[in-house]
Amino acid sequence: MCSLARHRAFSADLTAPETAAALVAQACALADPDARTLKPLHGRRLALLSPMSGDEGQRDFNAAAIALGAQVSLVAPGLDESSSAAQIDAVAGLLSHLYDAVECQHLPETLVRHIARSTGIPVFLGLALPGHPTAVLAGQLDGSLPLAVRRGCILQAALLLAVNR
Repeated sequence: MCSLARHRAFSADLTAPETAAALVAQACALADPDARTLKPLHGRRLALLSPMSGDEGQRDFNAAAIALGAQVSLVAPGLDESSSAAQIDAVAGLLSHLYDAVECQHLPETLVRHIARSTGIPVFLGLALPGHPTAVLAGQLDGSLPLAVRRGCILQAALLLAVNR
């Protein structure tokens, strides 16, 4: 079992040594050109929860998820730090009924932690953003591949390990 989180859903510890090793191993397998034709997340639905639209992190998340066969929905959260616990719980419950995982971008960490505690699905905090700690793991992959491809493989590995567990 992959130790993606202290809470089942919040993937705060993707850089723990054993998890990072699993991510790199999975990403190496995904970097193989033959693996790029597989769609292991076919039929899975992912939400991209963000108050913004069209930035680089969202494009990267979409590309990584779609390449694995997942469907991605951009969802305006309608929540902020002043939202009541009941409002957050209601949105989190809806997300867990509709989606297999949620990527949260440009949202406060405290809000994302609350959402994660209230769902039974993986919830990421900025996984596809350039400053996410997993971005450094791309450097451990085959240096002949472009950095964007290596980063995409790390994103895909994180999604596979979280959604397929």
